[in-house]
Amino acid sequence: MTEYDLNQNKRQYPRVNLPVYCRPARLTSPRSPLINIGLGGIRVYSDKPFRIGDRLVIELFLPDSTSLTCIVKIVWLNPMDGSTAKYDVGLQFLEVEGSDLHRLATMLKQST
Repeated sequence: MTEYDLNQNKRQYPRVNLPVYCRPARLTSPRSPLINIGLGGIRVYSDKPFRIGDRLVIELFLPDSTSLTCIVKIVWLNPMDGSTAKYDVGLQFLEVEGSDLHRLATMLKQST
């Protein structure tokens, strides 16, 4: 069983696939699609070699054409074959504004 499989089994909030994109906050870098999202965090593919425990400020672009900024922590990282990306990464939400968290919860509930 991989670390990803173990984290899947421990997940408190269900994840869904939605057209949500992210990028490091305050940068004009291209937006990257998320693999899935839930109230506890997100899963992304990345070419950057993060370390477990790293904290990032990211901007999420939601399907309703709004965005939100939050602080996340790298909780797992799995190497990939490089065809899609170098790493499969699990990010846990650490800080999300209350109103943004409510918007996110509403969006997730509507998608299920």
